[in-house]
Amino acid sequence: MGTSIQKYKLTEEDYRGERYKDHAHDLKGNNDILVITRPDVIHEIHCKFLESGADIIETNTFNGTTISQADYSLDTLDEVVLINKTAAELAKKAAAEYTAKDPSKPRFVAGAIGPTNRTLSVSPSVENPAYRATTFDEVKKAYYEQVGALMDGGVDILLVETIFDTLNSKAALFAIEEYFESVGYRIPVFVSGTIVDNSGRTLSGQTNEAFWISIQHTKPFAVGLNCALGASDMFRYVQNLSKVCDCYVFCYPNAGLPNAMGGYDQKGDEFAVEVEDFCKAGIVNGLGGCCGTCFEHIAATYEMTKNYKPREVPVMENCLRLSGLEPLVYKPDSSNMRKTFINLGERCNVAGSTIFKKAIVDGNFDKALGIALKQVEAGAHVIDINMDDGLIDGVSAMIKFVNLLVSEPEASRVPFMIDSSKFEVVEAGLKCSQGKAIVNSISLKEGEEDFIKKAKIVKMHGAAVVVMAFDEQGQAATCDEKVSMCQRAYRILVERVGFNPQDIVFDPNILTIGTGMEEHANYGVDFINACREIKRTCPGCKISGGVSNLAFSFRGNEAVRRAFHSSFLHHACQAGMDMGIVNSAQ
Repeated sequence: MGTSIQKYKLTEEDYRGERYKDHAHDLKGNNDILVITRPDVIHEIHCKFLESGADIIETNTFNGTTISQADYSLDTLDEVVLINKTAAELAKKAAAEYTAKDPSKPRFVAGAIGPTNRTLSVSPSVENPAYRATTFDEVKKAYYEQVGALMDGGVDILLVETIFDTLNSKAALFAIEEYFESVGYRIPVFVSGTIVDNSGRTLSGQTNEAFWISIQHTKPFAVGLNCALGASDMFRYVQNLSKVCDCYVFCYPNAGLPNAMGGYDQKGDEFAVEVEDFCKAGIVNGLGGCCGTCFEHIAATYEMTKNYKPREVPVMENCLRLSGLEPLVYKPDSSNMRKTFINLGERCNVAGSTIFKKAIVDGNFDKALGIALKQVEAGAHVIDINMDDGLIDGVSAMIKFVNLLVSEPEASRVPFMIDSSKFEVVEAGLKCSQGKAIVNSISLKEGEEDFIKKAKIVKMHGAAVVVMAFDEQGQAATCDEKVSMCQRAYRILVERVGFNPQDIVFDPNILTIGTGMEEHANYGVDFINACREIKRTCPGCKISGGVSNLAFSFRGNEAVRRAFHSSFLHHACQAGMDMGIVNSAQ
């Protein structure tokens, strides 16, 4: 759209029109408002793309949020609603005209939802990497407003595009899900990421598989890549996305790379030759064009695709997938569970490390970050983050530390476990995590209604969840109690909340033995036996626990404690334990 608009050489007066003739801010370059001031131009562009063979056209709303429109002092709800609704109606009118001309080739409208000019995972301040210029809730609110107006205008599809920061897209997808729930119906959602260079990563550092894992929970109709690079440079990344996605895959690259003047020289037939490789390899279901592409590029691509069949959507293995900057795909080895055991590093838990706690209490977050880095270097597959202490403001500490972690690639390449007994702290951590995290934990302690409410929020953020064996009567201690509580929680999560069983992690409570009290003597065996039965009756679930709890009565005698932990893990893993909160260095 932008390339096509440039060809009209519009003036400031064109952008202002009658509505904005006295507006105090310059408006040239604010392409979104042309749906109001020059609808003839936008309608003509839509029609030219449809004439070229396009099946789907986008609304002219890439910057149609209050956040982006603030650059032009048009960041009011009324203006944003007007822009998006008008744009949707304009595109729908053009699509209807061409569908009427040839009903055998229906045309559709995708509501374009751009990334905004803010980023939730990258600090705008070099001096303060934990700082963010906006919040998840502010971005989500802006997207919710845009989504509502686009759907009021009648779009057929919502397209969250040019994603350079996955957390921004998660805010958009959260807003979309909230809107769908409020209106009681859904439309297809397309999600398109952007890799910034030949590293194959987004601006916020994720690989494209990690990006997919982060947004997979929304079950998009299609996912793809656009912008930044030309087709030849994007091929291998689209190919990789095609291998890991169980939905349709598309790509709309730029017309090659920009020249020295920032323009694009690749012609339509040249573009079609490059994107033909995607069709030959069978890795896409849809193609289009981004920066530098125009009607000739779409026409040439349309003619070329007539000779090819679309990609067949694969059936993917259902397993636990997590992500930081990089993916963590957990495929347990049933013959040797210890070999595939996931180490949840405990040193960034204020209850698991006095050094970490002191660093947080003292406000020494750089030291705390160093502890996280050492854990990853020592082999932690996931970083457990807990700020539950009376001397610490859990929400602010969680936000600052997770933001800081995200800014350090070596620490944030692994997923996070957001760990707190206070759900507001859990939510604060999730709103800072672009990857797919694990929430630790929720339980039935406050009853089913509270449990379901929290589980739905966790699911909307796309996180896996640890469920403690705890109900209205208290903590499970015996094998039977552990099994029955986990079975009940499993049924609720799978049947009523819609959780993927692979994303359910039970913690059946590793309780302390060796206390001298007879009723505690069988706690270790009860946990191990419960693991077997939970795994048998709750297919797909995972089992975790805080291993250091086992030998609390031997604090100070590290040799004995380590022997206890090693022996316990041997037997617990044989019974099906998948992961545990441990000191990864030991």
